[in-house]
Amino acid sequence: MASSLSFSDFPEDVQLCILSFLSPTEIATFSCTSKRFVSLCTSDSRLWFTMCERRWGSKTQINKWVKGAVTYRHLYRTLSEWENLIGIWRRSGPGSASISSPSLLFFEWWDTCISGFRVSPSTNGSYGVVKAPFLWMGLSDDGQIVNLLDPDGRSEVSAPEFAAVPANGEVGLTENELIPVNLSFMGRTHFVVEENQSFAAANSSSCSSDQKRNGFSRSMSPGNLSGDEYGSVGEDVSGSPGSLPDRLMSEIYQHLANRTSPGSDKSRKQRRREKERLAKRKWEPEHFVKIENCSPTPSRPLQGLWKGICDDMNLAFYLVVYDDIGGIACRRVGDPPERFSNYAPVFWTSKTTFLETPFSLEEETLYDSRLHIRPHQTSFEIQEQFHLSDVEVVNPFQQLHLSGNEVVKRILHISSSYDLVIPDAAGMINPRSGEGRIWQYHNDTFGFGFLCDNFVIDMKHIFRNGCIVDIVNP
Repeated sequence: MASSLSFSDFPEDVQLCILSFLSPTEIATFSCTSKRFVSLCTSDSRLWFTMCERRWGSKTQINKWVKGAVTYRHLYRTLSEWENLIGIWRRSGPGSASISSPSLLFFEWWDTCISGFRVSPSTNGSYGVVKAPFLWMGLSDDGQIVNLLDPDGRSEVSAPEFAAVPANGEVGLTENELIPVNLSFMGRTHFVVEENQSFAAANSSSCSSDQKRNGFSRSMSPGNLSGDEYGSVGEDVSGSPGSLPDRLMSEIYQHLANRTSPGSDKSRKQRRREKERLAKRKWEPEHFVKIENCSPTPSRPLQGLWKGICDDMNLAFYLVVYDDIGGIACRRVGDPPERFSNYAPVFWTSKTTFLETPFSLEEETLYDSRLHIRPHQTSFEIQEQFHLSDVEVVNPFQQLHLSGNEVVKRILHISSSYDLVIPDAAGMINPRSGEGRIWQYHNDTFGFGFLCDNFVIDMKHIFRNGCIVDIVNP
């Protein structure tokens, strides 16, 4: 009978492959079982590289992350914390009026960093989505975390070279460049972005070398009294006191004056410009929460992020969520209209049972009398879903018929919330004016409308298969 093999009998490559499936805690525990396995478990270029490559190799370039003093073990620990960022996040709260705060963020893997992008509706009357830079997260040569924020969302800005950014912040950040920030996690579904004040302070202190080149050296020598760039303690300076105690007092005075005096007009102007720049570039702390269910599922077909053209022909983003008791609520994502609350749902329902075909005459009449709001699209794009004529294609307000077509698959009754946010509106309007419908189409999208108007807002996906769809240039 053949004897059984132990783990130590396997080749080292096989051992590394097996260990790469373990967590860091399990590897630490395993290394305590034998002195022979200590060197194997602490091999950075072999074991920890294999672990990083197995987990994130298909998403980013692992070899390009590790430079200088960065180790694969440190990289594994960092990416484990950052991995949950991948996906869609929304701003919590109204945002600051003094800065361009995004209402929706999308994080994705890049070759040497994790990049966060602003996601906003286009303003050209189409279903296009604008994706602009917001935040880059990487590692410097000495392994320090560097987070750089683009306050203006400029599409021409490319990802920075993190290896060239020192951790002490001694890098020239001008008004047209990026802001160093800290990203702090508050659980797995909440983070806050705030300006890195220590980075800015270190960066501003780097101007001392420039001051020396321009004749503003900080020396304790009285040579500065005569305008000399350098001076020694024992040097006889014309006009200085002759006695040793007087000269010593003069040097002490000069030393303290160089530390506290504002200096020349040029240095004051330079500090004032720096102060104005820091005040202008100050980033107020912003909180973001993750949208974990941003795509529909078979059991929750309406769930996720959607976009639709409103009756004013502007594109808007909507978030449809299912609650714990089976209800459905839809809220608009982004800056709300002035009159309505940001937390008031666009529609909601506690009854999620759909009406199946064949539909009643009342439902057919209700659908047939409504106009669909859509952007100007090509004939192929519209006819692929709705089979319209060329005359109907050029009209953004189109009337479709429920009877005899195969577009609508199911119908759901919903309610509007306008009577909940307008004071005294509930007693002034018809109780049925808050009633509406969701028409689910065979392509798994849907449209919704209310009895108080004659429009149908047709919805399309924003996020599909881990990517933003219909991206256009800003």
